[in-house]
Amino acid sequence: MVEDSDSDVEAIGRALGRSHPGLEVEFFRSGAEALPRLAHAHPRLMLLDLNMPGESGLDLIRQVRADPALAGLTLVVFTSSEEPAEADACYAAGADSYIYKPLNFALFQSVLSQTLDYWLSRPASGNVARTVVPPSGESSAQT
Repeated sequence: MVEDSDSDVEAIGRALGRSHPGLEVEFFRSGAEALPRLAHAHPRLMLLDLNMPGESGLDLIRQVRADPALAGLTLVVFTSSEEPAEADACYAAGADSYIYKPLNFALFQSVLSQTLDYWLSRPASGNVARTVVPPSGESSAQT
């Protein structure tokens, strides 16, 4: 997970601890911090915030997709941004999914849990399907 907000790191940690207690999760505060670890850890899934100071989540997506060794890494943008243009830019850069962070913690936990269940149940291949979860978290549109 690449996230710069302390409150979001805490919320994500709590939510994942409840829904996926056996899941090994590493938190990074920036893409620059996460990139060197990716070369050695070979994770299947990366959740990342879009709007971070310095290098953005979009920059990180581009860097990951430019590295053939990381071709199978699933990239899920988990963000508070509801801007369709930002979602489009993330998909164009190679994101697999763009999920809005709900403000309500119960919904936040549910969306995060369902996102992990979905992507971890799929073969690791990157760019398999594209999903946008609207702020309500009630439905999704596939493109």
